[in-house]
Amino acid sequence: MPSVAASRHRRFRLRFPVRADARPTVAASALAVLLGLSMAAVDAAAQAFPDRPLRIVVPYGPGGGTDNLMRVIGPAASATLAQPVLIDNRPGGASMIGTELVVKAAPDGHTLLATDSAILVNPGLFKAKMPFDTVKSLTAVTMLASAPVVLVTHPSVPAKTLGELLALARSKPGTLNYASGGLGASTHLAGELMKLVAGVDIVHIPYKGTGPAMSDLLGGHVNMQFSGISSARPHVDAGKLRALAVTGRQRNPAMRDVPTFDESGVKGVDADTYWGLYAPVGVPAAALATLNRAFGGAMRSAALAERLADLGFIPIANSPEEGTRQMRAMIQRWGEVVDKAKIRVE
Repeated sequence: MPSVAASRHRRFRLRFPVRADARPTVAASALAVLLGLSMAAVDAAAQAFPDRPLRIVVPYGPGGGTDNLMRVIGPAASATLAQPVLIDNRPGGASMIGTELVVKAAPDGHTLLATDSAILVNPGLFKAKMPFDTVKSLTAVTMLASAPVVLVTHPSVPAKTLGELLALARSKPGTLNYASGGLGASTHLAGELMKLVAGVDIVHIPYKGTGPAMSDLLGGHVNMQFSGISSARPHVDAGKLRALAVTGRQRNPAMRDVPTFDESGVKGVDADTYWGLYAPVGVPAAALATLNRAFGGAMRSAALAERLADLGFIPIANSPEEGTRQMRAMIQRWGEVVDKAKIRVE
């Protein structure tokens, strides 16, 4: 028979068992604490974004539609983000110089690209000449807005309607010229589509942004220009330029007296401008969401609604996912338009 001491020992072991998994449990608890601290650090970093001023690269000179839009909504976004929003104009290279700066920037959300439809058209227009792959290099913060393109002429051009202008162009092929904000911009595409559907020969003169083009038009150095409403309307209102037609299916509230190309009998000039805000691929989702709330909120702001409408902008302000899908779909669509219309870079 076992001794009394042995029996007590067995009872002790049964009453207070020493589990084999005791050490792993302690280790697991320590790991959970470390993971919790790590997640807290990540949350704190996300909450701290942005921790310095934001740089918004505009790949055009001052005075164009993109620049105008960002200077309207920038202060509102800055107030939401509690950081300055700095506009960095980098014109040239059919908007690709400024775009490439953002493509190569650190993907931390502090360097962004604000641009127009050129980002959607360039992949189809330049193809192998592109220094980067737009779809693989950029993601949308939001598609900001759209607006028609307006055709304006210098008062020296003896045409008061689109019909009269086209008749003049047909009588003098290759003599008239039109300015645009640059190769690949919707202001370029609108001109090429008008030439195609109307069967006229008008020379394209690209500029490094709408602002410089507008200066030359006002000076009478070019005959006409395809422009955003925000850039052209002040000069039309002042009687310095004549507005003949706008793109789009209906008249724009900012220029109600100006007929559409469709109304004027020239169908197929479908080249509205789309503005988007983009970031390098790899920006954390939390940072994208913060930026989307700030800039999308500015586009939807009741305080800015009248100002944006006066400039011809139609807010979109969708999510990063929706903006990215829209960007990719429109790159494909414009590639098909460029190929079908046989539009070539001069």
